[in-house]
Amino acid sequence: MPRTLQKVHKQIAKKRGAVDALHEFSRDARRLRRAGARDDRLVHHTSAVLKARQPYMERLHYFFDAIQTTEQPLTDAELGELVTKCIHRDAEEIAELEKERRKGRPPTRREEALKQRTQTEEKEFKTGFWVPDLGDEETLLKLKHWNGEWTALSSAKFARLLNTGGKQSSSFPPKSMS
Repeated sequence: MPRTLQKVHKQIAKKRGAVDALHEFSRDARRLRRAGARDDRLVHHTSAVLKARQPYMERLHYFFDAIQTTEQPLTDAELGELVTKCIHRDAEEIAELEKERRKGRPPTRREEALKQRTQTEEKEFKTGFWVPDLGDEETLLKLKHWNGEWTALSSAKFARLLNTGGKQSSSFPPKSMS
């Protein structure tokens, strides 16, 4: 039972005893329905936020794994190579899925999703790919010791890296072109 509904349920049970014996249109029954609806809205909002963050979290986990052996801050060229590897990280799986598919058959959902993600990230790389600023030593250390939580990244520096080699500072959390 979610927190708000549990709280209201407990208050009503303390006052009345059995909550099962409520009249359908009583005040307490309406309180329970409102609390349930409020909890449903909160759960829906939380899942939408987590779903929107998921691509960024996957990207950050990739960079987290990639820099574990790195000692020095990366140059812009090295960061560009790392971003290119990040964008094409699923190339082997896509090739394997294409090879397994019989001739003339449509691609699987997994294959389509991987191709679409690669295309989206390539487009983003042209306009500015959102990455942790690994050229900054402090950010490099923070990301190396990152605990995997979204909120733990608020003090790290981020940048938008262009495929032409330019780099602009960015904010956390990522916005459209911050």
